[in-house]
Amino acid sequence: MDEKDWLLLKTLYEQQNMTKTAEVLYVSQPSLSYRIQQLEKAFGITIMHRGRRGVEFTPQGEYLVKYAIEMLQQLQRTKEFLLSMDNKISGTLKIGTASSLARYKLPHILKQFHTQYPDVEFKVTSSRSSELTNSVYKQDVHIGFIRGDYNWPEEKHLIMTENIWIVSKREISLHELPQLPRIMYKTDISLENLFDNWWKETFSKPPSITMEVDHMETCKEMVLSGFGYAIIPQIVLTGSEDFYRIQLRTKHGEPILRKSWMIYRKESMQISLLKAFVDFIKEMKLM
Repeated sequence: MDEKDWLLLKTLYEQQNMTKTAEVLYVSQPSLSYRIQQLEKAFGITIMHRGRRGVEFTPQGEYLVKYAIEMLQQLQRTKEFLLSMDNKISGTLKIGTASSLARYKLPHILKQFHTQYPDVEFKVTSSRSSELTNSVYKQDVHIGFIRGDYNWPEEKHLIMTENIWIVSKREISLHELPQLPRIMYKTDISLENLFDNWWKETFSKPPSITMEVDHMETCKEMVLSGFGYAIIPQIVLTGSEDFYRIQLRTKHGEPILRKSWMIYRKESMQISLLKAFVDFIKEMKLM
């Protein structure tokens, strides 16, 4: 087995489909099938079965995929370490980020870093914060930018804290909220729990939810159109919106803050590119 075989197995396992795998790898389906047959012959196993819904890996095939993924990761780490030995800051930085940070903060960060280190390329993927911790731990990405507090056993750095606001098109009071229409949006579990805990601490009645949307930005536009109020973190607000605002506070009057973190593996600091980026972020003030 070599790097091409490792990538073939990894891609096929992700796609679960021969046609899609051939398209991703830019190879023909017959050559893909032939290579799988050769691997099965070499190891004396059946890697997978084809069905109407795609491919299904055997236990032996899944074990081989796990090996392929580990070897690809080891190869990538080796390449990165060799590049870092001459202390030149170059290569590809793989970043996993919460979508709101990707939209409102990351472009500015990467632009500044790229100005300082023009030989660096970026691969950015957006995901939920709860999934990003696993991606960084498995080293699918080098750096994770997450929102909220999650259990992370390795290195992390607080990059920003922000206020949370109750926003409405017209002036409202806190005690009115259970009777007023509320607009909800999909978000990560940590923010949902924060909202739920605050509501239960403040009110004895459930909220009157009249609309649910996919994104915070859509929610903001619905509030601007007068459909109801919403609870939104500072990151989505530009300051130019014509909103009435109430800051979210505990029953003791303390501001409830939303935290965002940079997370990474300690061993990553052996790579010059990753250390340079982490140091760069630590010197920045985002909010």
